[in-house]
Amino acid sequence: MATIVFDLPDNVREHLSSIMANVDSAAKEAAVVEMYRQGQLSHGALAECLGLARDELDALLKRHHVVEDLPTVEEFDQALAEIRRILGR
Repeated sequence: MATIVFDLPDNVREHLSSIMANVDSAAKEAAVVEMYRQGQLSHGALAECLGLARDELDALLKRHHVVEDLPTVEEFDQALAEIRRILGR
């Protein structure tokens, strides 16, 4: 397992420490969720990074407002075209 370290100004670290129990865990969670959101990590890799089961991970993603499995614009357009074809429009 690798360790990633970054610096924060003391006043920022103190502020964050006053409002959350574990700044390091929160930073890790935020970083890997953002990587997942950008498509750089798979669902499985995200779960592994955070040590979470699927239902726990889905709840975490919901808290971070990450929506999964939404159709792309292209998929939506294809579905709409198919519906129109079926309806004869």
